[in-house]
Formats: sequence, structure tokens, C-alpha cells
Amino acid sequence: MARATASPVAEPLAPEPAEGGPLEPDEARAAFISALKRGDPWYPALLDIVARWVAAAEDEDGVTHTYLIAGEAFDWLHLAERLVQAAGRLVPRNEAERLLVHGEAPDGSDELAFARAIGPSKHRAHLNFQYGVVVEEALLLSAELELYKARPINGALEEPADVQAYERVYGRTLLELLKLYRADGGPHLAGRVRHSDWQAFTYWCSKYRFKMGEPARVASDTRKALALLSRLRTEQAPAAPAPPAEDAAVIDSTAN
Repeated sequence: MARATASPVAEPLAPEPAEGGPLEPDEARAAFISALKRGDPWYPALLDIVARWVAAAEDEDGVTHTYLIAGEAFDWLHLAERLVQAAGRLVPRNEAERLLVHGEAPDGSDELAFARAIGPSKHRAHLNFQYGVVVEEALLLSAELELYKARPINGALEEPADVQAYERVYGRTLLELLKLYRADGGPHLAGRVRHSDWQAFTYWCSKYRFKMGEPARVASDTRKALALLSRLRTEQAPAAPAPPAEDAAVIDSTAN
């Protein structure tokens, strides 16, 4: 398995074959808005821009927006959100919500059409993000819910369930994982860190689980996480509030 790292991403996203050449952020936003103003359907136009996008991250007003996690996992919906925001009223609000909140293509197209539109390398990176970050977060949430159900009758827990969940899933405490992560080239995470840095740690944890876990347990845990995601989507449960783009709360760590 490839060595996990969360060092700042230096390599850009490779543009996929598409009409026109690769686009830097400002060029991409301008091209998207231009396509909408000439009447192009917004979702295919969006995917065309995603296919040609090259920036792994960008800064705006002191906030870093990271689209490529650990050089491997592409958070394409974060990029889509940024492009939709730039387009404003040119994109129908209800259709944008279907995509950004529920992950549903507004034109009803399937995953194969999506993969063809953004290209194979970006689609692989998208799957890395889905399984390495989204599914891993769901697995930790599942473990947290199990801990709440199993808590003593007085409701007390020795430490927060979201912290205990790491040991339940990975067989190591959160602090132990943070130390291993730093030893593997990741940054020191403590206090408050950027949300994308915490996502990079989650991605590293997913690779650690696949590398160190028993295959049957790995498969079972992954199915459990997928089942939870499916149930949440079926129930159309409100999404948990996302951390601010710049920061995500993290427990204090004594990792050196």
C-alpha cells in the first residue's frame, strides 16, 4: 500500500481530455459563467469545468480551499460548490441543492456518465475521497453511536464517544494514531486545524485500517459504514453542520 501523507499538495490535478485546455481557478469560473450565459445546461457545463480544472487548492480572503486531499482524494463536490457560488442565480437553487446536499445529479445521469464526463483519473481520485474520507467518517460515526448505546445506565462515559470511536475502529487511541500519522509525514494536529488537514488525517486512517486490519473485519466495517450512509440518505436526515472551511475543532493532543 502506498505510504499515506498529508503534506501540502504540490502537484496539481491533471486536466482530463475535454474541449478546450486546462483551466486555472479564475479562468474556470469565467468559463463556467460564460457557458451558462450562452444557455448551456448547467450540470454538463459544470462537469466540463471539473474535467479541465487543475488547481489542487486555492486561497481566498485568507481561507484555503483544498480540493485534492493527500494528493490522491478529490473532493469534487467542494469544487462544485465553489463554482455554483460563483455562478449565483445562473444555477437553479433547487437543482444545486440536489447535487450539493444529496449528491444527486440534477439531470438524473448515472455514475458511469459522471465518470466519463470528468475523466478516469479524476474519477479514481473522487472514489478515493468517497471511500477514504466520507465512508471513513461514517464508520467513525457508527462506532460513536454504538458507544452511546452501550454506555452505562447513568449515561457517563470515561471520555467523549467521538474520541473513543477511534480505538474501537482502529485498535489504537486517537492520540496514538496522531503520533503515528506525524511519524508517517503528516503535520502535528492539535487545538484547531484546517478542516482539510483533518480530512487528510481521516484519509490516512482509512489506509491504516486497510493495511493493518483483518480483511474480514475491514470488509465488515466498510459495509457497516455504507449501510449507515444509505440509511441516512433514505431517511433524508439533515446533514450535520460542517466545520468552517478554515478550521475544524480538534481535541488537544500531546503528540510530539
